[in-house]
Amino acid sequence: MPDTQQKHLIIGAGFVGLGIAQSLQAAGIPYDQVDASDDIGGNWYHGVYSTAHIISSKQVTQFTQFPMPEDYPPFPSAAQMLAYLHQFADRFQLRDRIQLRRKVTLVRPIADNQWEVTFESGEQRIYKGVILCNGHHWCKRMPDFEGTFDGPIWHSKEYRHPDQLRGQRVLVIGGGNSACDIAAEAARVGAKSLLSLRESVWFIPKSFAGVPIANFAKPWTPEWLQRLLLHLMIRLTFGPHSRYGLPKPQHRILDKHPTLNNEVPYYLQHGRITAKPAVQRLDHHQVHFVDGTVETVDAIICATGYHVAYPFLPPELQRVQGAIVQCYGGAFLDDYKGLYFLGWGQARGGVGSLMSAYGPIFAQLLKLQDQLEIPLGRVFKELGVGLPKTHLSDPQAIFTQLRLLRWAFPWFQRRARQIDHQCQPFANHPLQAEPEPEALSVF
Repeated sequence: MPDTQQKHLIIGAGFVGLGIAQSLQAAGIPYDQVDASDDIGGNWYHGVYSTAHIISSKQVTQFTQFPMPEDYPPFPSAAQMLAYLHQFADRFQLRDRIQLRRKVTLVRPIADNQWEVTFESGEQRIYKGVILCNGHHWCKRMPDFEGTFDGPIWHSKEYRHPDQLRGQRVLVIGGGNSACDIAAEAARVGAKSLLSLRESVWFIPKSFAGVPIANFAKPWTPEWLQRLLLHLMIRLTFGPHSRYGLPKPQHRILDKHPTLNNEVPYYLQHGRITAKPAVQRLDHHQVHFVDGTVETVDAIICATGYHVAYPFLPPELQRVQGAIVQCYGGAFLDDYKGLYFLGWGQARGGVGSLMSAYGPIFAQLLKLQDQLEIPLGRVFKELGVGLPKTHLSDPQAIFTQLRLLRWAFPWFQRRARQIDHQCQPFANHPLQAEPEPEALSVF
């Protein structure tokens, strides 16, 4: 067994995992990094269709310390994003510490506040901490259908290429970005494209006056003003939903993850996409909808999202409620130290700029945790920080909070030590060596 007891382990080598690895490396914090796949890149390697492009702009998606190539367009493709992550790993010499095809099956606390990690091969290692960056675009959420269907039913993660849709009558279920991309693709190459929306969504243009929408938000822009500006841009670009045969959404803009898409409204007006309500039941190749209409289709694609899941954690450490991880400060538990949940939320913007701002602060917090007996989550809790109420976040609000924490970090350190001194002696409670069988089956 290699000597890893003074290291942290990063699980995952996607966008977040690579960003955190670079921050730990820059801070001189020893770490190992593993990924279950055979290459780096996370969702950009194994989880997106060939025609995908980012919905936020390259300006906000790139790592601040490593801009994307100048010849990249404002909305790079999946292939360009994967190439960029490889360039990032090479530029900061991250590959030497990345071990691929290393699937983790169990992470559990053991004596002396250390963590035992078990791999699929049966190998076990002991680490001082584990940083979970295994992503939230892999554990597919599928709807329960009444009836039977004689054609294929795919999750959007299983969609790879327009050839899967060519000449087909396709029903896409969902109103998010992947659903709209695939429905538009079916409108181009399929015989029929149906888009089933349980509720109407706000279609936000990807660009306005030639500028990517994500680039308009500034640190001084409060959320109410962002909503007002988006209403204006939607009105000027698309007009009211009624012009597309859609009801007005019942939620405020930004209360749900935004759908940035210009093509669905375009194809709705060209008759290449037909909007449908929720599915009631399936009957061989016929789909019955809740409004009483019936359509014949060849394939169904469910762009119905993902579960946030950590199947390698024991039941006592399963802190996911819905789409929210119950942790303080975005990553920290109050009853265990050395386990950190990163990248589980949905920010309205590119992840690279967020990781560039968050990574150095996280590295400082790891160093502070080494000086404390209690978990950092307990410190945040004692300082009045609450548990998250949503998995959605405003990047501008996050940037503001990070700037404040960076400025006030000396004060935060003093208060953390004071709280630590006032608390009873602390030690992680060791847990059993086997996670629940159901958890293992979904990973």
